[in-house]
Amino acid sequence: MVRQKAEKHRQREAVHPSSANGSVSPYWSDDVTRASHALDLEAGLFTWNNPAEIARSLLRSAEMSRRRKGTPFQSAMSMLNFYINRAGKNLPEERKHILEEAKEHLRRLHHCN
Repeated sequence: MVRQKAEKHRQREAVHPSSANGSVSPYWSDDVTRASHALDLEAGLFTWNNPAEIARSLLRSAEMSRRRKGTPFQSAMSMLNFYINRAGKNLPEERKHILEEAKEHLRRLHHCN
């Protein structure tokens, strides 16, 4: 059993080398969170309490980005969903509610255009 765990760790290390602080993560989402530059987001965006402002800021960032793959709406919604899913059970219910409302605002902004 110990040998299997050691082998798994070596395999993971080969795919996900240690970061600067020495931690190793088996999750692709860690790499995305650290290294993705798909959108240039405003600082603290996901901590804001106004869902409409979060939605507008995400859409603005997506519209300005030249590195996105889809439409600005798709990129903005993907970033919001990524954040919500990445936080998982650690996301407080109040924060999740605000971010879910931001998704609704984003949809409204998209349909107005």
